[in-house]
Amino acid sequence: MAFAWVFVVALAMVALGVVDARAQVLPGVDAVIYAVTYVEVMPTSRADGVAALRRYRDATRGEEGNLRCELASRLGQPHQLVILEAWKDQKAFEAHGKSPSAAQMRERIQAIRNAPLDERVHLGVSLGPLGPGATGDAVVVVTHVDVIPPRKEDGLAAVKALGEAGRASAGNVRFEVVQQTNRPNHFTVVEIWKDASAAEAHSMAEATRRFRDALGPISGALYDERLFKAE
Repeated sequence: MAFAWVFVVALAMVALGVVDARAQVLPGVDAVIYAVTYVEVMPTSRADGVAALRRYRDATRGEEGNLRCELASRLGQPHQLVILEAWKDQKAFEAHGKSPSAAQMRERIQAIRNAPLDERVHLGVSLGPLGPGATGDAVVVVTHVDVIPPRKEDGLAAVKALGEAGRASAGNVRFEVVQQTNRPNHFTVVEIWKDASAAEAHSMAEATRRFRDALGPISGALYDERLFKAE
């Protein structure tokens, strides 16, 4: 009875606009969780960092509930890396956080890091199929988009439109837009392009330029776009 009452109250609060409707999904166990973790190791320790993160990636892929785990290094700054994960639900994601592989990775990276691990947890807002990962000459683009809180809905509409246009673009392998669970005015855009030419063409496309124009007046921070290659 107590749970039912809390649920009814929560629905009423959503209807009245007291809380954001999407926020009610965050504690749920059924939504796919997308984690993006930025890793920066000392340049002289890049080889050790990549080795540790590859072991982590391979172990993570074997865990129950993991849908995807990928590792990529930043073009031009290869000691900066990103881990892209998808988990079937919150329960699987939380269990992974307590796993031996996660603990070992944190311990190994702690000894050689240039900056703390920066993990951002998201729910999807504009997604295609889980799709293939980056291979060969593929370019991975990871962009952090921050809009001012009063314009969150405008930002959400803009990134959704960008996602739809991106998936329809020539040379696109995967295009996902996800929304940060603890800061819903923050979004991460993850793109995979078959090669650098395809990524460059998308950056000049009309839809991309419209998105950047729409984002300008509502942006809360510098547009943070980073290019990577798969490891």
